[in-house]
Amino acid sequence: MKIKYIVYTILILGFGALVAYRIIQNKSEGAGGPGGGGGGGRGPGGPGGGPAMRVSGVVVQPQNFANSVSVTGSIEANEQVQIRSQVSGVVKSISFQEGGKVSKGQVLVKIDDSELRAQLAQAQTRRNLAAENERRAGLLLKKEAISREEYDVARADLKSAQAQTQLIQAQLAKTTIRAPFSGQIGLRNISEGAFLSPETVIANLISIDPLKITFSVPEKYAAQVKENTTLNFTVAGSDKKHKATVYAIEPGIEASSRTLQLRARAANSNGELRPGSFANIELPLTVVENALLVPTQAIIPVQNGKKVFIAKDGKAKEAMIETSTRTETDVLVSTGLQPGDTVLTTGIMTLKEGSPVQVAVGKKQ
Repeated sequence: MKIKYIVYTILILGFGALVAYRIIQNKSEGAGGPGGGGGGGRGPGGPGGGPAMRVSGVVVQPQNFANSVSVTGSIEANEQVQIRSQVSGVVKSISFQEGGKVSKGQVLVKIDDSELRAQLAQAQTRRNLAAENERRAGLLLKKEAISREEYDVARADLKSAQAQTQLIQAQLAKTTIRAPFSGQIGLRNISEGAFLSPETVIANLISIDPLKITFSVPEKYAAQVKENTTLNFTVAGSDKKHKATVYAIEPGIEASSRTLQLRARAANSNGELRPGSFANIELPLTVVENALLVPTQAIIPVQNGKKVFIAKDGKAKEAMIETSTRTETDVLVSTGLQPGDTVLTTGIMTLKEGSPVQVAVGKKQ
């Protein structure tokens, strides 16, 4: 039993000696070690610890910002119609060349009107007879030889005969089919001698100078699009840029697509643009003066909005910002930054408020 107690005593004394040795050693390191005097193990870099982090940044300066949006659209004819007949009959003559140009009011097709002319002659004869009967009845009425009722019957016959004549004349006019506007006519679907009905499409007539371009922009740009805005567009198979002018804007937003529809007009005097083509459109929006732009990679989404890091006195500082328009490379900042601020663009995900930084300032593209 005595040996057991002696062993326990030796172990306790050894453990106590070890603890005392570690305490003395730690005090010695704290007094003479790096950053002495309670530096807490932090290096010369300040609150963030360690040397300053090397990052890149840009200095934001006010500039005029002409934002634009790229959309697609469709080229349409200025005017387009299917030429049809309003009456049925046999085609007597065709007075246009397929694919050629026609003028407004030009005769395109003539339908046989011999039957209608005969009906018109008959109606005119009845009208003349009714007019003579009305004249005689008027004279007799003045002499009180007939009643007022008899005169009214004669006058009604005259009015009916006149209306019948006008009706046949209107039908007769419809046998001559004319171009409703100047343009280019397409391929015809009839031949001379064919029986033509109102359901038959004779040909397509289009006006291609100028042309219309119909396109849509997202709802968020609705307040920035204006009439009389000049835009640029290209078509498939060509890099040539054409110009058009916005002349009409739909008053309401399309609920299903959340877009606003616009229509522009483009000159096409040489006929190189064709209706139905696909157009790639670059639409300029409103110009913002003294705009502050930052690269998109500098912005960090956070719970309450967006933030960036700026360099101030050699340290990183958080700045909460509000943004509006976004381009492919930049974001327009509305609040949160001042001209001359250096916005950090690299290493931002590892930075903290007050972290020491060494900034390499580059030129903003």
